[in-house]
Amino acid sequence: MNLKTIAQRAGVSTATVSNVINGNYHKVSQETIERVQRIIKEMNYSPNAAARSLASKESKIIGLIVPNMGSLQSMDPYTTHMLSLFEYAVRREGYYLMVRCVDRCHEIAQLASSWNVDGVVLLGAFPDEVEEIEGLLGSIPSVYTDTYAEGRAIANVGIDDYKGGLLSARCLLEKGHRKIAFVGPDVNSPGVIHERYRGFCDAMKERSLALSPEDIFFALTSSEAGVEIGKAIALSNRGYTAVAAMSDTLALGLCVGLQQSGLRVPEDISLIGFDDLRLCRFTTPAITTISQNLEEKASLTVKHLFRMIRTKEKYAVNEVLDVSVVERQTVRGI
Repeated sequence: MNLKTIAQRAGVSTATVSNVINGNYHKVSQETIERVQRIIKEMNYSPNAAARSLASKESKIIGLIVPNMGSLQSMDPYTTHMLSLFEYAVRREGYYLMVRCVDRCHEIAQLASSWNVDGVVLLGAFPDEVEEIEGLLGSIPSVYTDTYAEGRAIANVGIDDYKGGLLSARCLLEKGHRKIAFVGPDVNSPGVIHERYRGFCDAMKERSLALSPEDIFFALTSSEAGVEIGKAIALSNRGYTAVAAMSDTLALGLCVGLQQSGLRVPEDISLIGFDDLRLCRFTTPAITTISQNLEEKASLTVKHLFRMIRTKEKYAVNEVLDVSVVERQTVRGI
C-alpha cells in the first residue's frame, strides 16, 4: 500500500494525497479531503514518517525551544497559547513540532546534535544568550520571537514593546489615575520588560509624574506571583488607585490577590494587563489589557522559518508588530 494506490482509488494526484496526510488542507477541497481520508481509513494505511524522512533527507521536524524554563508544567498561559499557534502553523506546512524546554543555553546543543531538525523557533531569548545559541545551532534555520539582540544578525518577530508600555500608562493616566503600581520582571535587564518600562515612564513624564522605586513590584511571570504581589500592594498603604501588569498572566493573579485582600476591581483599584490572552475576556471583571496579535506573530515567525528552509539560507530580519489598548471592565475613571 502506497500513495500511488490511494491516489488512483481517490482519482487525485499523489501530491494531493500527500497534502491530506500532512494536513495541508488549505491546498485541497473539503470534499477531496474527506474522500482521501475515507480511503486511507478503509485501507488501514499508516504513513512511515521515518522512511519519508530518509527518502527526502528531511526530518519534517521543527524544534520549538522555550529558554529559561525547566518543564512544560511551568509554562504560563501565554507560552501555551503560542505553542498551540506554532503547532497549527507548522502542521499546515506538513511538518511536526517538537517542544524542548531548557534552563540553560548549552542544553540546546543536544537538540542541534542529536535531532535532525529542519528548523528551530526560539520563544524569546535574552540578548546575552543569542551569540551562544547561534553558535550551537550553526547553519540550522532559526527564527526568534521577542528577542532584543542589538548588533546580532538574527531573524526576529516581536512587538512594539515601548509603545505597549506607553499605551498602558496613558490608559490609566487618561482615566485620572496618578498613583500607579508597576508590576513585572526585572526592568533593568535589556529586553521586552525594559522596553515596556521605558514607554511607561515616558508616558508618566508627559504628565510630569514619575515612578518611584517603591512603586515597582518585581515578579516572575506567573499567576501565583501575581496573587502575592496583589496582596502586597493592598497592604502597602501607599494609596494606589491602579496597577499596571506587564503580562496578563500576572494580571490574572493580581486580580485574585487584590480581591482576597478586600479590594474590589475596579471600584477600589483599577488594573491593566498586557498580551490580550483569551482568558482575559472571561474573567469577572473582564481584564483591560494591551493587545498584541499573537496569531500574526506566530504566522510571520513560521513564514520566515520556512522561507529559510526552502532557500537553504539564513537571513536577518526584525519584524515589529503593532499593539493597541483593549478596554474591558478593570479600569475606571476617577
